[in-house]
Amino acid sequence: MAIDFSLSETQREIQASAADFAARFLAPLAAKIDQIPDAWESFLATREAYREMAHAGFTRAFIPEAYGGLGFSMVDFAIASEELARVELNVPTTLLGTGLGLQPIIQLGTHEQKERFLSDFAADEEGDLLASFAFTDVAGGANYDTNLAPAGIQTIARREGDQWVINGQKHYTTNGTGWDKKGAHLYTVVCRTDKNKGADESLAVIVVPGNTPGIEVVSVYDKIGHRGVATPAVNFTDVCVPIDNMIGQAGDGKAITSRAFSWTGGLIGAACVGVMRAAFEHALEFARTEKRLGAVPVIEYQNVGFMLTDIKMNIEAARYLTWKACHDLDASGGSSEETAIMAKIYCSELAVKTVYDAMQVVGVESYIKDAPFDRLMRDAMVFPLYDGGNRGIRRRQIHEMMKSPDYDSMRAAHGRYGSGK
Repeated sequence: MAIDFSLSETQREIQASAADFAARFLAPLAAKIDQIPDAWESFLATREAYREMAHAGFTRAFIPEAYGGLGFSMVDFAIASEELARVELNVPTTLLGTGLGLQPIIQLGTHEQKERFLSDFAADEEGDLLASFAFTDVAGGANYDTNLAPAGIQTIARREGDQWVINGQKHYTTNGTGWDKKGAHLYTVVCRTDKNKGADESLAVIVVPGNTPGIEVVSVYDKIGHRGVATPAVNFTDVCVPIDNMIGQAGDGKAITSRAFSWTGGLIGAACVGVMRAAFEHALEFARTEKRLGAVPVIEYQNVGFMLTDIKMNIEAARYLTWKACHDLDASGGSSEETAIMAKIYCSELAVKTVYDAMQVVGVESYIKDAPFDRLMRDAMVFPLYDGGNRGIRRRQIHEMMKSPDYDSMRAAHGRYGSGK
């Protein structure tokens, strides 16, 4: 079958629907959030828009149809994500955070676990429920997969009879506050089952309902950008859940975490493209309308035209890598990782460069507080740092693949998703 980048009629409808939703519900919110000094209040300002996102079906898009969701493909979701992020990033990021929190269940949970934990979210037509992937320990997250015990994740789940008892401190747990600061509806907690064993033997992911005693939201971080996204510190103190709340077995946590972050990798690529598009469109409009004391609009000058051309090429390259990554995830049932990781790294770092390049087209006026580039740059800056930092985790993942003796440098191009040939 020939390679085809054309969108289906359904995908065009998804794209148009997402663009319309963004214009009606997200655009009025974009400037408002940054004017609110308190981080928690900034998050609450997104509440009604998130409700509308639920009414429109976006919050059920990533849940499989078999469990009550809409079952969007990854490519479909990426197409919608780009349109949303082009206008406003906070509400789509909250949605992405819930998707990440549910991915361990969706991808590798048992049928019983999927029915038990996904049903509430599939039925949530008001957007009342948030899920959270409790990954990063307060002491860090980059070495979560080390086998040099007792180093590594310090959140420990010890078995007592038919229960896991979890103790640890997490932070940057997106959505971990819920809407009431009392906790998310559900957490998937990355932990170890034995502090004296490395990740290969002990790293695990355990599902923890948010109403379980012992969960405490400690603080909500204020941030340079993404100010309408809740990223709290959350403590787990003697939190008890049934043994069968573990996804897979002890030692499966590395694979589960990697696959969850591959899911977000492709979609973060799409969000980055949306932000780059917004920066490009502002710069293009400026170039078409401003003469800067000259006789013609500045777009007539070769220097400006060449800069805009470079920006546009970067956007197109990022979009198609994102679509390729999402296609691979769809085709492999979520097991593909290489292109998703590359999409996260490439698009996130390119987004920061692209916003700055667009600022150079506009000049010093782009640096004014009320200019759109202020928000775009602050939001873009975190892309390389969060969701598995590009330096601490993502590049290392690719490096580990390349160290394998059977690594095939053409496997992604040929659509082969395993580690070997």
